[in-house]
Formats: sequence, C-alpha cells, structure tokens
Amino acid sequence: MRERLPPTSNPTHKGAERGKRKRKMTAREREKGVLHERLQLLRSVTNSSAPSTASIIVDASKYIEELKQNIEACKRDLAEESCLPMVTVETLEKGFLINVFCDKNCPGLLVSVLEAFEALGLEVSDASISCADSFRLEAVGGEPQNESVDAQMVRQVVAQAVEKWAES
Repeated sequence: MRERLPPTSNPTHKGAERGKRKRKMTAREREKGVLHERLQLLRSVTNSSAPSTASIIVDASKYIEELKQNIEACKRDLAEESCLPMVTVETLEKGFLINVFCDKNCPGLLVSVLEAFEALGLEVSDASISCADSFRLEAVGGEPQNESVDAQMVRQVVAQAVEKWAES
C-alpha cells in the first residue's frame, strides 16, 4: 500500500499555498492603493492640508456642512427672487380665462397686466381681483380684435408684462 504524504509535504501543494498568499497580498496592496488614491482625491476636493486620515475625514465633514449651508442660502435667495407671479391662460368659447397669482402683494402689477390686455386688444368682460396679502387676478377677456391672438400669445404678453413690472 502506498503511503500518502500530508498536504504540507506535497511540493505542488506548497507552491499553490504560496501563490494564494501572494495573490492575497497583492489584492490587499491594490486595495490599499485604491483607498490611498481616494483619500488623496478627498483631500484635494476639500482643500485639506491635514496629514492624517482622520483629520482629512474631519475636514471633509466640515466641507460637506459648509456645502449644505450654501445650498440652504441659495434656496432662500432663489425663493426671494422667484416671487414672480404665476400666469395661466385658458381658451374659452369666446375669449380667454387669464389667471395671475403671487404669494405676496404686488403693488402696480394690476396696471401692468391691464396694459398688456389693452396691447392685445382684449376687453375684460369679467374680473375678480384680490391684492390684500397676496395678488390674485382672474379675468375673462373677450375675443381679441386681432384674430391671430391665441392663448399662448396672451400668456406670453402677460408674462412679459409681469417681468417688466418686476424689473421696475
């Protein structure tokens, strides 16, 4: 009967073990290299000059908080700037239903919108207006004198009047 050698004494098995360990080490080294590259990228993005990994991560955390604060500030600024009234226009059987709405009071806007109606040749046959805390205009404009006027054109002209009002 032939005696079997333990796996550690098998020369081909030893080579396989060494190869496995070598592959594991190179995989770890690759992983370490990738982590180091990512850490350096994080350091450059956050403008960190910290020497240690922990310090770089703390700097990155502070940087993220600053970005969040900047986003909130931009949102507030945008909300303040974007208080332009919303304009919608629907086509009716004879004329248009024009709605202009804004969350805040808009002194002088009504005059600008009525001038836009006049420029289009629209006569207001019915209107509901509120301008206490917010501005709301719901007007029914009769058929325009110019046949080529459609809802899109009415909306565009009223929106331009709103923008012109906002600039003044």
